[in-house]
Amino acid sequence: MTDVASSDRPVVVPSGVEPTPGMLLRRRIFGHAGFVIGATVLGIIVLMALLAPLISPADPYDQDLSNKLIPPIWSDSAKATWEHPLGTDLLGRDYMSRLFHGAQISLLIGFAAMLISGVIGTTLGVLAGYFGGRVDMVINFIITTRLSMPVVLVALAVVSLMGSSLTMVIWVLGLLIWDRFAVVMRSATQQVRNLDFVTSAQAVGCSTGRILFSEVMPNIANSLIVIATIEMAHAILLEATLSFLGLGVQPPEPSWGLMIAEAKGMMFFDGWLIAIPGTALFALVLAINLLGDGIRDVTAPENRN
Repeated sequence: MTDVASSDRPVVVPSGVEPTPGMLLRRRIFGHAGFVIGATVLGIIVLMALLAPLISPADPYDQDLSNKLIPPIWSDSAKATWEHPLGTDLLGRDYMSRLFHGAQISLLIGFAAMLISGVIGTTLGVLAGYFGGRVDMVINFIITTRLSMPVVLVALAVVSLMGSSLTMVIWVLGLLIWDRFAVVMRSATQQVRNLDFVTSAQAVGCSTGRILFSEVMPNIANSLIVIATIEMAHAILLEATLSFLGLGVQPPEPSWGLMIAEAKGMMFFDGWLIAIPGTALFALVLAINLLGDGIRDVTAPENRN
């Protein structure tokens, strides 16, 4: 990811006033355009997901074939109505309601898969980077084995064999996308393990666990944040891919990938059926990446002074 805005500009404060840590933090946060945009868009989507049962104009599962393919309100069609602001799908289900509830599924799968993969990958990466030697060799072999397996093909095979459900999709993705965590955490830990503060902790007899959690982890947190946001976005896109191929979240659940799959036959006739969930998916992934990039910049050690 690339920086959207620099966050290391000097803080402007009144003459004679010493800037406090809080002032510096606020200046870095609100001076970083990517952070502000990402946090705003992601906040809107999270709020939309949390309030979906309250703000949805209809039940996302209710079918009404007499009202199918009603266009959104911005179209020129006489069929457009404020009763269904974003229109209805091929089965007459309200599209706005399905979009709101689909945000719940995307965020749940993205966060849960990222958490599972993060625990696995970070543990392996930190152990490999800190201990080195045979431990590093064994973990490198595990990472190489995982990298030799194509994620989408393995996920398709496992889901088709084990059955497709929300829980299964979360576990399959979580167990398949930990490799980037492992590689980056291994490299970051190798850079930190020989620094003076780690050597000092070893010299005074601190336990390995305390050194890892108190000395190593805080100093590789920036890298962890960036990878976590990348993998959360990756998991959301993989879920949409699996749902689009019919092996992810199953109907009638309102997954954004499934909404795109159901509308692919109408692409050239009612393009909004694909454009609406596709735009929502794009906005969510972009917001997560911008937010992660901003958090990295705001919390970087070189920007704390």
